[in-house]
Amino acid sequence: MNERKTEAIVRELLRKAAYYDSKDIVIEEQKSDNPKIDKFLKNASKRGSGVGLPEFIISSKANSNFIIVIECKAEPSKHQSKTKDKYADYAVDGVLLYSSFLSKEYDVLAIAVSGDKNSHLQISHFLRLKETSESHQYFDDKILSFNEYLDGILHSNYKFNQDYGKLISYTKTINELLHGKKIKESQRALLISGILIALKNDAFKSGYKKHKSAKSLIDSLYSTICTEIAQSDVKSEIAEKLKIAFSFIKTGTSLTDEKDGKGFVEGLIADIDNEVNGFMFTYKYVDTVSQFYVEFLRYANNDKGLGIVLTPTHITELFVELADVNKDSVVFDNCSGPGGFLISAMKKMIKEAKGDRIKESKIKYKQLVGIEYQDDIYALLVSNMILHRDGRTNILLGDCFEKTHEVKKHFSPTVGLLNPPYKTKKSDIEEFEFVLNNLEILERGGKCVAIVPISCVIEDTTIAKTLKKRILNKHTVEAVMSLPEELFHNSDVNVVTCAIVITAHRPHPSNKKNMVRLLEK
Repeated sequence: MNERKTEAIVRELLRKAAYYDSKDIVIEEQKSDNPKIDKFLKNASKRGSGVGLPEFIISSKANSNFIIVIECKAEPSKHQSKTKDKYADYAVDGVLLYSSFLSKEYDVLAIAVSGDKNSHLQISHFLRLKETSESHQYFDDKILSFNEYLDGILHSNYKFNQDYGKLISYTKTINELLHGKKIKESQRALLISGILIALKNDAFKSGYKKHKSAKSLIDSLYSTICTEIAQSDVKSEIAEKLKIAFSFIKTGTSLTDEKDGKGFVEGLIADIDNEVNGFMFTYKYVDTVSQFYVEFLRYANNDKGLGIVLTPTHITELFVELADVNKDSVVFDNCSGPGGFLISAMKKMIKEAKGDRIKESKIKYKQLVGIEYQDDIYALLVSNMILHRDGRTNILLGDCFEKTHEVKKHFSPTVGLLNPPYKTKKSDIEEFEFVLNNLEILERGGKCVAIVPISCVIEDTTIAKTLKKRILNKHTVEAVMSLPEELFHNSDVNVVTCAIVITAHRPHPSNKKNMVRLLEK
């Protein structure tokens, strides 16, 4: 068997996938003109010492952090050893060795190809992300285009988990920085979201470093935020509330300090652009701003006092599935917080629209409804939706119990999603009251999925029993599911929760006795 034939087959597969047609893609064989790649391969010999010589090294000028490395073997029996450490003899073993060196600087897709005929060709893909020690088998047994590989990796759980971990690490770093500047915990997430809004403006993004004073830079930042808000289609009264909410940027002495304020704000904007904007561009429907809010409140140790528990993204996405959200759903959250449920719902609805721009517009402007009571969180919520470029039209400020008729009349929601404020003292509103409010607004047959403390379900106090009977008398409880105790690990709120799924305006059937016993005991 002839390994040169295997290499020829790979070249033809790359040619069919348009690698040789792109001016952006660089295909090299055995050695690289890139000094960084060359440096890492110098000690990557499959025989233990010397230079590593992969059959193909593929890089991109536009995506310089990602490379593909390919190792070939003529014999199919030499595709992979049982131990994956026979580097010189097996294709998989050898390419994994190369990726272990290259991953010190790059995200690496390692491809092993064996066989000198198309009829018995074997192809395996392994993903090893930068600065990690594990390789993950990924993709099928076909050579894809460079963009297909890149897109698949960017949307993989492996890449998301790595990028999300970096984001969480950055929230802690920036929290310390803002704390050192004596910026209030309640204002920190708004400052971040305001800078992100301003960075949407190309003129501001390209020119913010050109200001000669801290005051000039801050004035530009604030005016740009106001301009972007005005152009975001939010209602005028909402726009005015947001401008007031962001006005602390102009008056905060730590930001306008002429001694080091300009350098601080410039550095802050640059860091946020580098660390956060890229993440939000790649993961458009991840509630990024809320992660900062969680960290800032946790640092202040005051989220417990407010009863605020922000829902993790994987839970908001789970609830969207439990509620059977689709492109025709009208989704309502009467305790919106920074908007996690609405963003996850929008993600699925837009995906189901499959590029139908008219439907996407309807989803954004008519099918997402939220209510938030607290002024500062409301400003954060609307800012969050502006950053996601959608869904900000029907975000209401006020008491959900007073807006029942308004929402029901104008929107007719079919899906309710909520994580209500948790009781921290006797005078607080019961969590099930918020669930009942959500159910009241839904259309008959609508689905409500809520997170509540498990005590709501198992308590046998008079109030708890009364609320549970009110639910069962008018609505059907489909399921109650316990949630992990460490669900809110990023918060100081220590509460065990469950998810409850309810169909609206259909009294609970008497034959669902197990559910009745669970709720009434």
